[in-house]
Amino acid sequence: MSDIDESPVLPPDVSDAEKRAAVTEAAARAGARVANDAFRTDMPVEEKGADDVVTEADRAAQRTVIERIRESFPEDTVVGEEEDAHKRVPDEGAAWVIDPIDGTHNFVREIRFWGTAVAAVIDGEPVAAATVAPALGDVYTADLDGAYRNGEPMRVNDVAEPRRGAVDPTLWWDHDERDEYANACEAIVDRFGDMRRLGAAQVVLPTVAAGGLEGTITNLRANPWDSVAGVFMIRQAGGTVTDLEGDRWRHDSVGLVASNGPLHDEVLAAAQAIEE
Repeated sequence: MSDIDESPVLPPDVSDAEKRAAVTEAAARAGARVANDAFRTDMPVEEKGADDVVTEADRAAQRTVIERIRESFPEDTVVGEEEDAHKRVPDEGAAWVIDPIDGTHNFVREIRFWGTAVAAVIDGEPVAAATVAPALGDVYTADLDGAYRNGEPMRVNDVAEPRRGAVDPTLWWDHDERDEYANACEAIVDRFGDMRRLGAAQVVLPTVAAGGLEGTITNLRANPWDSVAGVFMIRQAGGTVTDLEGDRWRHDSVGLVASNGPLHDEVLAAAQAIEE
């Protein structure tokens, strides 16, 4: 696997899109390195709200990601989960969408399924993305030409039989919405051969892109830092991502339904069953 300390070296004549892709990966690697240094150490855990936690590692990793972005694109908007970053993706102009530690609950429980995610966006649409999962040894990236795991091209799988499929109920439902979580689980196990819950959307989405899962569903409105990078990877890997109505997903959609493509109708039906 690619070492997380490695950053791409750019020739002087790269395009803007290529530069953004390189900065996306470099910033994600830098943030992941900071987070990984704190992983499985004795650090205080703070509560941001019900069922939501944060650590100083989240904040330090986000500051590092932003610093790397600002070195090359000092005027761009930054959308992020922690501190004073913007919380909405602008429909016009350049922006960066970052999650310093996606899967913080896993992180604080010393479970390896977490990652640092960065996406470059132009006029509301991603043009590059990276998720670095250092505890797993994986670096997922996507640009305008394709999607990659550890530098090698990745593609969604071609499973078309629901009983061969495994689907993840992603994001998290509040305690007063646990009936919807139960519905999501039931909808999956009724339709597919297996269910996985990895607990980190920005690791789940690249896993779909790499063919390890056939789909992932939620009826919730995903925060952009939990979704934009991974959605772009799935699309660049040949998969399908829609909202709950089956329309093309975007950063402000309600629901997120991602699949390998051949199983999308079944995955969408499972997502729609959550609120029935």
